[in-house]
Amino acid sequence: MKDASARLGRLGRRTGALIATHPFTTAMTGLILVLALVTGPIHGPRRPLHIWLGTGPGPLIDGHWWTSITSVLFTDDLAELIVALILTVVLVGAAEQLMGTWRTALAYFATAVVGTVGGVALQLLASTTGEMWARNVHNLVVLDVFTALGGTIMTASAFAGALWRRRIRVLTVLIAVMYVLYSGMPSDVYRLLAVLAGLGLGVLLRPGARLAGWVRSSHHEIRVLLASAVTITAVGPVIGLLTTSRYGLLSPIALLFTSDVPDRGSLLERCQAFAVTRQCVHDLTIERINGLGPILLSVLPLLVLLVAAYGLLRGNRFALWLAVAVNALLALLSALYFGILPLGAAPRPHVGARYWEVTAILALSALLPLAIAILLIAFRQHFPVRPPAKSVRRYVLTVLVSGVVLAGLYVLIGYLQKDTGFTRPLDLSDLLDDVLERFVPVSFLRREPVQYLPTTPLAIFVYRNIGTVFWLIVILGALPVMRGRASWRKGATDAGRVRSLLERGGGDPISFMATWPGNDYWFDPVDGRAIAYRVVGRVAITLGGPFGGQPPHDRSIDRFARFCDDNGWTPVFYSVDAGLQPLFDEMGWSTMVVAEETVIRPQQWETTGKKWQDVRSSINRAQRAGIRAEWTTFQALPLSAAVQLSDISEQWVAEKDLPEMGFTLGGLDELRDPAVMLMLAVDEAGRIEAVTSWLPSYRDGLVVGWTLDFMRRRPGSINGVMEFLIAEAATRMRDEGVEFMSLSAAPLAHTAAGGEADARGMDRILNFLSVSLEPVYGFRSLLKFKRKFQPELHPLIMAYPDPVALPAIGIALVRAYLPQLSVRQAVALASGRS
Repeated sequence: MKDASARLGRLGRRTGALIATHPFTTAMTGLILVLALVTGPIHGPRRPLHIWLGTGPGPLIDGHWWTSITSVLFTDDLAELIVALILTVVLVGAAEQLMGTWRTALAYFATAVVGTVGGVALQLLASTTGEMWARNVHNLVVLDVFTALGGTIMTASAFAGALWRRRIRVLTVLIAVMYVLYSGMPSDVYRLLAVLAGLGLGVLLRPGARLAGWVRSSHHEIRVLLASAVTITAVGPVIGLLTTSRYGLLSPIALLFTSDVPDRGSLLERCQAFAVTRQCVHDLTIERINGLGPILLSVLPLLVLLVAAYGLLRGNRFALWLAVAVNALLALLSALYFGILPLGAAPRPHVGARYWEVTAILALSALLPLAIAILLIAFRQHFPVRPPAKSVRRYVLTVLVSGVVLAGLYVLIGYLQKDTGFTRPLDLSDLLDDVLERFVPVSFLRREPVQYLPTTPLAIFVYRNIGTVFWLIVILGALPVMRGRASWRKGATDAGRVRSLLERGGGDPISFMATWPGNDYWFDPVDGRAIAYRVVGRVAITLGGPFGGQPPHDRSIDRFARFCDDNGWTPVFYSVDAGLQPLFDEMGWSTMVVAEETVIRPQQWETTGKKWQDVRSSINRAQRAGIRAEWTTFQALPLSAAVQLSDISEQWVAEKDLPEMGFTLGGLDELRDPAVMLMLAVDEAGRIEAVTSWLPSYRDGLVVGWTLDFMRRRPGSINGVMEFLIAEAATRMRDEGVEFMSLSAAPLAHTAAGGEADARGMDRILNFLSVSLEPVYGFRSLLKFKRKFQPELHPLIMAYPDPVALPAIGIALVRAYLPQLSVRQAVALASGRS
């Protein structure tokens, strides 16, 4: 009993604190609830009051200036009231947390006024031109709480961090556009304008907030945003079904709820080619969609997009092309059946202006899937996970064969029943002309004249269901391809062979990076060693030296150089141990120092003495704050912890003005490898404050060392949390008998001498690149940080055969580290404005 009372007391105190810190949110939630209870929570305000409180062209023309404010305080029914109360608490509460009370109040009412007044002005302007939509909705009176909510959260986005700012803006605008396209009510237009007004108001309230341009995102975040966009566009057509508007792709399904089913004979007589009236379209849709099969046929292509969105989250390239194919198909069908593209060579009949207006409105549905398809293609490089080619070929063959077989089945059964199974006798050409339409969602056929309809049970079943079966095969066949074991660039055989060689040992501390996406592999035909490399332009850059066998690696290096020469590539050994310098001197190659690896011997680890004062202070500070270290893997993390890691990483990446770097620098995706270990800093509440990842080094199947890769800390975390994590990792490795602990090498940062005279040109290029990147990525600062731990400094060199190729090598290195670098960013980098 006491425990229950204590819990209630704590809950009451927390609620009181939230109310005290969010007064506007509390006031608006209470006001909306009270007004709904007074005016009718079930069905909203009655008509006279509805007209007096709601907004639209009529009320504003009549002088009801207050309606642009009162319209965002009332709801139309109980379901809308519940959703509005929840979103007010969540969205307005988040906005008040971000930008304070008075700014939130200003945003709530200012964006509502701008959105409604601007929307009404657009309606009146369109009405004067005779535009059909504006005339049809002219007399509607709107009550819509969501107009103010959308404008408020969009204003607050200017006060959020770069990560959440982008998420709020992209998703809010996309949802608002979806409602305009698939519902088309005046409230949807007002809401979109309020959202855009909120975007501008946020910039006015916080001038430093970034409005134009794309804030840089990591691969993972781009996948999340694109998957969200595909999901919203797939779910969007349902909006047309759930509203009274009838512009959405799924709107014909709503016609099933009518009771006036037309007679088939009279239907065909009235709806011949080029005699399509509004009532005829209505009747054709009812007949075409009658039955479960046609309903599923309209829904299943959208379900394919949801399946593809799931694959996009996993970085699956197959899912990307599946989403592109479905969106392109929907765009093409919209263009064909809504009159943008001609259906054939037959001349068009004379039609009135309203016909073309309706066609233009419906054709908007072609633009959105086309835009999504183009966007996915433009960002395809962020989806490197490729299923085995055999699985993809099997899927494509299955879909093609299924389509041909089902089409043949329809033609065969139709021909066998050509005299008795349809409303008129058929010949083979009739069936061939109609067969493709059996696979098309019914919503795209609502303006197509019907030539015949089935009458017997067998003909009806085949007529209505072969398309459904086909799309089910498309969906069910795609799931195992996306969920199955996938490779990044090479087949599973190469990936397995590389891991086997890594476990054998003999490589560098960075050799495990060979498992990362983007690498190609060369396997020594003589002794089986491997080298990971990537070709940029005509330059083949290795990721360290050979692995899979104990040194010396002389002959493997020589054979790899010959392999590159045979392919017309310039070989470059990058970040290899300086101990190989004599070999490259013997080969006549040039070398230069490009980095310094920082190595700690865990068996000698201790933090005594004056040099360790900063590290000891950081450890003590973290312990006093109740922070503990946790050694784990990504797979072992609960979902909440994985989400925290994602947010920490994305906030770090989003604040950069240049893309996320790759090559020898891992990101969030590389943490998911089961062989990679994580050391987390976790506070008493279970919140992750910082994370480091460690790559294994093997000898004869046993881990003998760990290499630091991924380092991120939560903004606002205590000072010294990274020192704490590295110290805890060193202590653990000492206890486990690990031979070495590498803090890795900061790219393009070192303290060693420059190298040979003929390398000075390249040294100047890399030094310039290092200086340019320092304000963004801080590699030199990172090297200084690592030297706190009193490590051994091992120079790493780059070796290349021909100094004439230095400009090409410099460009190749930039493109290897920054493959997503745009022209604008490259110019900024070259001019020192990165």
